[in-house]
Amino acid sequence: MVLTTPLPDSPFAVARCADHGLARRDVRRLVADGALRRLVTGVYAAADLEVTPTARVAALSLVVPRGHVLVDRTAAWLHGVDAFTVEELAAPPPIEMCALRGRHPTERRDADGGTRDLRPEDVMRLGGLEVTTPLRTALDLGCRLRRREAFAALNGLAAAHDLDASACAAATRVRFARRRGVRQLRELVAVMDPRCESPRESWTLLAILDAGLPAPEQQHWVAIDGIPTYRLDHAYPTRRVAVEYDGAWHDCTAEQRAADERRRAWLRDQGWTVIVVKKGDFTGARLDAWLAALRDALQPGYSARRW
Repeated sequence: MVLTTPLPDSPFAVARCADHGLARRDVRRLVADGALRRLVTGVYAAADLEVTPTARVAALSLVVPRGHVLVDRTAAWLHGVDAFTVEELAAPPPIEMCALRGRHPTERRDADGGTRDLRPEDVMRLGGLEVTTPLRTALDLGCRLRRREAFAALNGLAAAHDLDASACAAATRVRFARRRGVRQLRELVAVMDPRCESPRESWTLLAILDAGLPAPEQQHWVAIDGIPTYRLDHAYPTRRVAVEYDGAWHDCTAEQRAADERRRAWLRDQGWTVIVVKKGDFTGARLDAWLAALRDALQPGYSARRW
């Protein structure tokens, strides 16, 4: 399709596409051609627009009813942390919002509505939208999501917004004492670590802790000639054991893969045991296999003589 006017440089509602010289059929064609993409139901943007938290706020501000608060994964999305699954992000993710107690919930088909008791300190404004604060969002997700996804969300929000574990724990005791899911939240807050740089790194750390193994050091630097050169996701320096998540192997270039292999070969030559965790290694026999390898690698090299 040949455009006679440039595409908007910010998200726009399809109901107002005529303001930008487009008809609804033009929008459908541009989506099919890959020039436009849908951010949420009824809101589109140029395909090359960087989907920053600011762009997300702009998109949602066009469709969220007044008097509603964005919560849970949508709130995390606005705060710069994706807690949606890959499959959900391939299409416009659901809008999770609530009405305050006493107001009528939304009837949007693409929204997960309902009502919720929120205090003024639980809510902030972003670009004209009301959204739960990073702290309240982290606590809600710690209760509501499945365990490993909840842990990843807690770590992501803690890293992005300097959330303190002690503040999270205090809020949990004060506000969430009888809430459903609070037991999981307490367990995860006790081990949350904002140094995990991706959701799957958080999953890897949680699997290690759940197996009863000691906590590794996060983002440990290995020096060559006194210069920090190689950074390891999870490391036990005194045992020279490293655990690395390697889920994006298929997205790497040949040069990047070769560099990774050289780095790991160097580490092994220096006496390190490097355990590589991949995308499908978090359940069943594959999970048991790498945890067993880690347990064996952490065994002390010396044992006392038995009499």
